[in-house]
Amino acid sequence: MSGALYTGALYIGAALAEIAGCFAFWAWWKQGANALWLIPGMVALAAFAWALALTPPEHAGRSYAAYGGVYICASLCWLWLAEGEAPRMTDLAGAGLALAGALVILWGARPA
Repeated sequence: MSGALYTGALYIGAALAEIAGCFAFWAWWKQGANALWLIPGMVALAAFAWALALTPPEHAGRSYAAYGGVYICASLCWLWLAEGEAPRMTDLAGAGLALAGALVILWGARPA
């Protein structure tokens, strides 16, 4: 797998794990789900941290900043697929800008 595909897969995996983990807490706190939801939620959040730590930027802040664009896109996919609310055009425009910013950060993080 090429470096770009590997990095993309890590960011997408991290986003899915973070959203799943946060949703487990949301379901428990806001929707009255059983407290046992917190166990897979914590596992998912640990998987998120692990996946993000595997990304190639040498500095955590740069990796987190680039991840932000992927997270925004993944969150809008969750909004649409899991919650049944279609993203607005402004949501898509914002996600596009964030993803473009993430790509600029990653491109700039490459060694010369």
